[in-house]
Amino acid sequence: RMTLELQGVTKDVAGQTWIHPTDLTLAPGSMNVLLGPTLAGKTSLMRLMAGLDRPTAGRVLWQGRDVTGQRVQDRKVAMVYQQFINYPSMTVYDNIASPLRLQRVPRAQIDARVRRTAEMMRLTPLLHRRPLELSGGQQQRTALARALVKDAGLVLLDEPLANLDYKLREELRAEIPRIFAASGAIFVYATTEPDEALLLGGNTATLWEGRVTQFGPTPEVYRTPRDATTARVFSDPPMNFATVPVRNGTASLAGQTWPAGDLPDGDYRAGFRAPHLSIDQTPGTIPLQVEVDGTEITGAETYVHVIHDATRWVALVPGVRRLERGTPLTLWLDPAHVFLFADGGRLARAAPYAAAAATAAVSAAATATGTAAA
Repeated sequence: RMTLELQGVTKDVAGQTWIHPTDLTLAPGSMNVLLGPTLAGKTSLMRLMAGLDRPTAGRVLWQGRDVTGQRVQDRKVAMVYQQFINYPSMTVYDNIASPLRLQRVPRAQIDARVRRTAEMMRLTPLLHRRPLELSGGQQQRTALARALVKDAGLVLLDEPLANLDYKLREELRAEIPRIFAASGAIFVYATTEPDEALLLGGNTATLWEGRVTQFGPTPEVYRTPRDATTARVFSDPPMNFATVPVRNGTASLAGQTWPAGDLPDGDYRAGFRAPHLSIDQTPGTIPLQVEVDGTEITGAETYVHVIHDATRWVALVPGVRRLERGTPLTLWLDPAHVFLFADGGRLARAAPYAAAAATAAVSAAATATGTAAA
């Protein structure tokens, strides 16, 4: 079965470590998201998977066979980049067929595979057109089809939707999981956007400064981040943090308290995402006094930037809110959404709501697949 394994893979460039020792196993037919900010190491890791670069140390195994030194041309790998490229003088049909012609595949097989892939990508009515006669989304689907038609066991997608407008991104994001499910290949999809990772599902590896901080089912990584770095990567805008003392099973922030379970006494780092800071009081929430530092209106929602004891936070609230800088404001925080991290950033206590949701999500995935979730 098509399995990709990275065993202790590292990459050093000019004396700098770009990829720290990495162990990953990607299962057949799986969707795997590499999530991290720019320069986190996503593209470098994909190039090692593809064979475009050779690791400084470690091994890359494909179907149990060591392919570390094997050229990319000799592997069944397909890649689609952020800057998608089609041949402007060729029709959509010829663009999709081009890699098969290079492989000298018989004409009848080429025709069958092109038409099957075009149907999967909803391009059949457009096969006679040229790329400049297509919309941006149709052009990107053509580039994806050219990668898929190769019947590659490993398909690498490096931020393939980043240059499309919002509407086209949403259209393709919705279609991509269907395409992946139909192909049976291992897919690796790099993105900087947590929302995109959640929408695509599958598994997510969070990256930060060349390290994979966590890998597992996407809902589990989001709901129960292993450490504060993972939580920061998997939050947009970045997670809010505050120092919180815990004494006798009670956590406190700005004079407000809530149960902290059986955590040992000490100072912890509380983390909470922007949507869980509210302008409106709801049952169970605690008040926090802040000062407005600015607002960003996105349409149906507003990002409210605030300062609390010299610490900057961001709240995401519904509706259009025009708040003047320097305005005193009360925000309401639900402790059920607060993570507590110990020394070194290790997760000490997941948010009670998040932990329950993660358990439910993983159980549902295990029931759907008939296998135990990792």
